[in-house]
Amino acid sequence: MKERTESTAVIKTNYPALYTLVTVFFFWGFFSAGNSIFIPFCKNYFSLDQFQSQLIDFAFYTAYYFGSLFLFVFSAVKGKDLVSKWGYKRSIVYGLLFSTAGAAVMIWAVQTNFYAGLLIGLFVVALGFSLQQIAANPFAILLGNPKTGASRVNLGGGINSLGTTIGPLIVAFALFGSTSSITDDQIKHLTLDTTSLLYAAVGILFLIAAAMFYFSKKVPSGILGEPMEKANKALKVLLMMTLLLILVFIPVFQTYKSDANATVLEMEAVLESKQQELTTLELVPEELVKRQSDINQLQVDIKEIKQPIEHQRMIWLSLGLVIILGSLFYAYKGSQKRSEGWGAMQYPQLVLGMIALFAYVGAEVGIGSNLGELLKLQEFGGLHSSEIAPYISMYWGSLMIGRWAGAVSVFALTGYKKTIALIVVPLLAFFVILGVNILAGNDVEPLYYYIICVIIQIVFSFLSKDRSARTLLLFSILGISAIGVGLMTEGMIAIYAFLAGGLACSIMWPAIFNLAIIGLGKYTAQGSSFLIMMILGGGIIPPIQGKLADIIGIHNSYLVPFFCFIYLLIFAIVVKKVLLKQRIDIDAIDN
Repeated sequence: MKERTESTAVIKTNYPALYTLVTVFFFWGFFSAGNSIFIPFCKNYFSLDQFQSQLIDFAFYTAYYFGSLFLFVFSAVKGKDLVSKWGYKRSIVYGLLFSTAGAAVMIWAVQTNFYAGLLIGLFVVALGFSLQQIAANPFAILLGNPKTGASRVNLGGGINSLGTTIGPLIVAFALFGSTSSITDDQIKHLTLDTTSLLYAAVGILFLIAAAMFYFSKKVPSGILGEPMEKANKALKVLLMMTLLLILVFIPVFQTYKSDANATVLEMEAVLESKQQELTTLELVPEELVKRQSDINQLQVDIKEIKQPIEHQRMIWLSLGLVIILGSLFYAYKGSQKRSEGWGAMQYPQLVLGMIALFAYVGAEVGIGSNLGELLKLQEFGGLHSSEIAPYISMYWGSLMIGRWAGAVSVFALTGYKKTIALIVVPLLAFFVILGVNILAGNDVEPLYYYIICVIIQIVFSFLSKDRSARTLLLFSILGISAIGVGLMTEGMIAIYAFLAGGLACSIMWPAIFNLAIIGLGKYTAQGSSFLIMMILGGGIIPPIQGKLADIIGIHNSYLVPFFCFIYLLIFAIVVKKVLLKQRIDIDAIDN
């Protein structure tokens, strides 16, 4: 009887530790979604092009890659997994302290109006997040019965989605000072005092969370001391890929320092001045025609100088994408010839899954980060940056809608109870998003009919039947359909379609993760680290979409997430066949 009691105590969920842990999930969501407001703001405030504004995502998400890569390299040299050696508790504390330092850098950058400083601050914040994320997911599973580990991870996901929903609203209020509309020209003359207070508050919250972890006796150390499985060939490929990426991006940044680009900036300043004069001065018809003719000629001259520069940048950025995909394809082919030295990369489902996660994160971030610029177009409402918060909130909230629906299976409901929950929970999440926006003073009336898209998502949830491959297949089709409709239409139909991209992305992460690491055995932890590296997609794909937008327009640039969803559909089909060759029937396991 005594042994049974002790066994029960061991698998009992450590709720105080769990509630402390989920706070970090909130921070990840808050920052990632808040960037979608910060990007269009910085574009106007610092007079940037779309690519330069997308460097916010580049700095934020490449930090995940570099953080994970550093841990992998260090662990490979030491022969022990560094996070396991430190323990999950201490790793999260270190991660929070890193993020605190990043918040301090952002305060300095805001006060000095230094855009590059903001990027550095975001990079440091996300470096801390990468360490937190590597530790937090397995830590959540460790805090109770492994059989209910998924429910604890889903709880973290729900808190993360709450952060993505309210993050854009809080960041918008901090940037614009109120919920009233201000023009993009007025943005250039704003002071950023409130933004400094926001990042000071966030930095203090990071410190409080670190203290909660460090001093709490309820939170176990989580020290495992697992050995590091060797993967020398995988390490060489990742290091070479990183070096080539750095070399590719250097020429892109150098084009912004070129004489041709300086000439373009001068001409654009003159153009802006002439356009303002045209709207403010009272001119006779003859003078008006002459000035308009001068403006038209100036626009032609700017285009002639700028177009070759833009194409040069696009070529280099595309080469970066080729390097990433080529490196992973090389790993895929090389590991099939001889598996020794490749570690987790010897498994084709992992390498294909790394590309899938890269595409998924890139699509998810790219849709949201470029949405603000899209909404400025007259055919999409002609909104100012200060008016886009409810749409950004609904996009990231769409991920919450899907994740809440995906979490229904955790409660082991059956029959009509499960059916009712699958219908009610997503609708409840939708009304929560509307409610939060109403409390923030935003006009949400244009979003009422988005409930139709939510109903479509509910139908897809029923059809997926909680099977990983089937879920990824169906929601990839939903993503392709949504972005396809958005590309072919304008106005609210297109806006709803692009917002529905969030519904498509909502439950892809666990499906991709599960399909990629199943069957890896002792390489599962290493495979998980490789997958976390592929959050890099959020740093590479949105800037590529941003540069494409500078060339062919923001609306047409949504071809980028469209092709990402196509790969995800291909992965959902191919990975089942790959697993069957290893005698793994994923559908039977998911039943």
